[in-house]
Amino acid sequence: MSNLINLEQVSKSFGITPLLDGVSLGVHAGERIGVVGLNGGGKTTLLEVLTGLEPPDAGRVSRVGGLRIAVVTQRGVLPPGATVGSVVLAGIADEAGFAHAGELAEHEYAANPRIRGVLEGIGIAGLGLETSVDSLSGGERRRVALAAALVRELDLLVLDEPTNHLDVEGVQWLAEHLLSRRSALVVVTHDRWFLDTVATRTWEVVGGKVESYEGGYGDWIFARAERARQADSTESRRRNLARKELAWLRRGPQARTSKPRYRVEAAEALIADVPEPRDSVSLASFARKRLGRVVVELEEAALATPDGRELLRDLTWRLAPGERVGLVGVNGSGKTTLLRALAGDAELVAGKRIQGQTVRIGWLRQELDDLPVELRVLEAVQQVAQRIDLGDGYELSAGQLAERLGFSPARQRTPVRDLSGGERRRLQLTRILMAEPNVLLLDEPTNDLDIDTLQQLEDLLDNWAGTLVVISHDRYLIERICDSTWALFGDGGLTNLPGGIEEYLRKRAAAGAAPGLRAAAATATDEPKSAVDPAAYRAARKELSKLERAMDKLTERERTLHGALLDAATEPARLADLNAELLRVTAEKETTEERWMELAEEF
Repeated sequence: MSNLINLEQVSKSFGITPLLDGVSLGVHAGERIGVVGLNGGGKTTLLEVLTGLEPPDAGRVSRVGGLRIAVVTQRGVLPPGATVGSVVLAGIADEAGFAHAGELAEHEYAANPRIRGVLEGIGIAGLGLETSVDSLSGGERRRVALAAALVRELDLLVLDEPTNHLDVEGVQWLAEHLLSRRSALVVVTHDRWFLDTVATRTWEVVGGKVESYEGGYGDWIFARAERARQADSTESRRRNLARKELAWLRRGPQARTSKPRYRVEAAEALIADVPEPRDSVSLASFARKRLGRVVVELEEAALATPDGRELLRDLTWRLAPGERVGLVGVNGSGKTTLLRALAGDAELVAGKRIQGQTVRIGWLRQELDDLPVELRVLEAVQQVAQRIDLGDGYELSAGQLAERLGFSPARQRTPVRDLSGGERRRLQLTRILMAEPNVLLLDEPTNDLDIDTLQQLEDLLDNWAGTLVVISHDRYLIERICDSTWALFGDGGLTNLPGGIEEYLRKRAAAGAAPGLRAAAATATDEPKSAVDPAAYRAARKELSKLERAMDKLTERERTLHGALLDAATEPARLADLNAELLRVTAEKETTEERWMELAEEF
C-alpha cells in the first residue's frame, strides 16, 4: 500500500499554543481516516498542514507526485458570482482539459449518473445549475462545495465536518458514497455513526500529538476505555464516561456498529459494574411530580411556512411527563417549525395549543443571538442561576456544570465575545440547563460540539427527568437519549417510528428517496429481506462502480472523437472511420447507461 502524504516531526503553533508537536504520520492509498479531538485541539490545523493550506513551523510534509486531492473546509468559500453548475462541474472540466466549466453543457450533467447521483444524494439537485452561489444559505454553500469534490475522480479526499448541514438521509448517502469510492479519505467529524461506518482508522488529536487507532468510533472508544482503565485515579471522571459510552454501545443491537471487533471478554470486564444509562420508570415518576398531567398539547393543529406552504394539518399530539422524543425528517419538512409551535413561538394556522401550568420550557435554538457578549462565561451562567438541581439530591454549581460542558476553570473567565462558535453553543446549552426547565426543546444540539462534549451532554441528559424533544441528524444521540422517534415525511402528518432511524430510512427509501439510499436502507435492516441477497448486493455495487467508470471513459472518448471529426473534415476516408467509431462508442455508452439504470432501480 503506497503512501500518499507523509508528515515527519511536524510542529505547528498559533501564538504560544502548540497544536501539533513533533507529529509523524502518513496517509496510505485507499485508507479512510476519521479525525477526532476537542474543539480547538488542532484537528483543522492538522488537515491544513496535511494538504498544504498551512505550512508547518518545523518538520517535513511530503506528497506523492501528481496527487489528485480535493479539500472541503468549513469555510464554504465559493467564487463570487459563480453558479452552482460552474462550481460543481469545474473540477471535471479541469480533469478533462477544458478551459472552463462552461464548456460542459447541462445535457452532459443530465447524462452523467455520477454527477446526478451526487447532487441528489446531498440534497442540492433542486437548486438548479444556473442558481448563483451568492444567493445560497451557508448550509447550501457547504453542500455545493462538497458536491464539487465528490463528482471528481481523486486519490485523496479531505473533508472537515461534512455532515454538519446534512439530514439523516444525507449522512447515510454520504457514508455509502464514500465506501464505494477507491480514493483515500481523511475526515474530521463528530458524527459517531458516520465515523464508525466509514473509518478504517481513527486519529485522535490530543495535547499536540496524534494517537492512531485501528477501526472507527466503536474501536476507538474501546481503546480509550481500556487506556483509561489502566490510568491513574485522577483520570477517573474521563474513564467513567468512556466506560459508560462503551456500555451503551455493547448493550445496543449489533447492527449499531459496522465493525464489532471488540475483545468480548475485555469489554465485558470493563462494563460489568456500569449502571444502566437511566431508569426510565423513576425518571418518568419524578417528571410527573414536577410537571403534572398536562405538558404541551397540540389539538387539530395546522402549520404552514410564511409563503403558505402546508407543513402539518389536523395534528393532535400530547407530550407526556418524562417523554423523550427524537424528531427526524428531510430539510424543509417542518421540524423546526413544529418545535417552535411546541414552544409557543409559531402561530398555528388552525387548532390550538395547551400548556400545563407548571411547565417551564428550555428551548435551544440553532441561532446564537441570545448570549450576553459583555459578560464572562461564568458570569453569563450565574446570571441565570447559581446552582442546578438534577433530582435525587444531585446538585451542580454554575461552575461545575460549565466545566462538564467543556469550560475549564480558566476558560470560564473568558469574555463571551471571544468564544468560538462551538463554545458559544455550549454556553447557550449551559444557560438553558441552569434555568432548570422541565421541558427541553433542542434544535440540532450537536452542531459544533466535539465528541467529548457530546458524551458529557448525553450523560447529563441521561440523568435529566423532564420531557425532551430533540431534532438531530446524529443517530447516536437520538438512540441514546430518546425513547421514541417521530418523523415528518412531508405528507402533512407526524408518524411514529417504533423501529427508530432504521425504520425512517426504510420508509424513505421505499417512497423513492435519493439514489443509493434504497440500497443503503436495505443493508441497515436488522434482518435483511430474503429478496436482497447480501452477496448479490455487494456484486451489484461493484458492477455499478465499474459501469460508472466505463461511462466516464466512453464520454471522454466521445468528446475526443467529436474533436477529431472536425479536424478530419477534408479527409473522407478518415472521416468515415472516425464516424464509425463514434457510432460504436455512442451505442456502447447507451447500453452501459441502460444497465446502470436497471441496477440502480433494483438495488
